[in-house]
Order: sequence, then C-alpha cells, then structure tokens
Amino acid sequence: MTPNKKTPGSFWVIGPIALLWNLMGAIAYLMQAFITDAQIATLPKDQQALYLIEHPAWYTALFVLAVFVGTLACIVLLLKKKFAYQLFLISGICAIVQQGYLLTNIALPSVIMPVMIIVISLFLIWYSKKCVQDGILN
Repeated sequence: MTPNKKTPGSFWVIGPIALLWNLMGAIAYLMQAFITDAQIATLPKDQQALYLIEHPAWYTALFVLAVFVGTLACIVLLLKKKFAYQLFLISGICAIVQQGYLLTNIALPSVIMPVMIIVISLFLIWYSKKCVQDGILN
C-alpha cells in the first residue's frame, strides 16, 4: 500500500458515475414505495402488474439497504475514505441477494437489469477494495 498516492483520473469518472447509479436506485425505491393506486392505474398494463407483486419484507429491506448504503458508499468513496469498501460490501451483498431472489421469479427477457445490478455491485466492491490497496483511500 502506498500512502497518499496520486488519485488517477479514472477515480473521478467512476466515483461520480457510481453515485449517479446509486441515486437512480434510491429514486427507483422511493418511486416504488410512494406510488399511489391512481398513478399505477395510468401505467401500461404490463407495468401495473409489477406493482401488484407482493415481495417479502426482507426483500424490501434489502432494496432499501442496497440503494441507500450504496449511495452513502459513493459519497464516502469520493471523500477518499477507506470505509467506502465496507459500505460497498454491505450494499453489494444486499443487492446480490435481492436481485438473486428476483432472478428466480422473473421471465427470461427481464433478467438484464438484475444481472446488470449484480455485475455493477461486484465491480464497486472490487474497485473500492483496489482503491484501498492502492492507497487512494485513507
């Protein structure tokens, strides 16, 4: 580990993009949590069906943890703190379990987003650990 290593330019690209990604997840959760029956009625029929699915409470809890801890992890990463790795680990585990459950309950054409979420979660865990090892985070 090299302390006070110069921050590579890629850090300033990956960090903000990761923050935007996690903010989109947080917004998606808030929209899902606070959508009204009247708003659901205006959606196309296939999208309405998504809001009628009853997920277990643990699934919703993992969704909340994944997106909000992930958002916090991105902020901590941009502040160059080592704690970002542990936060990404928590967020990633939550997202992987949540999306893994979802993958067992959806049709094949719908797997793209859950798989993408898992891949990005794994990348952010790896990237934050690499930043710690490279001395970018202190």
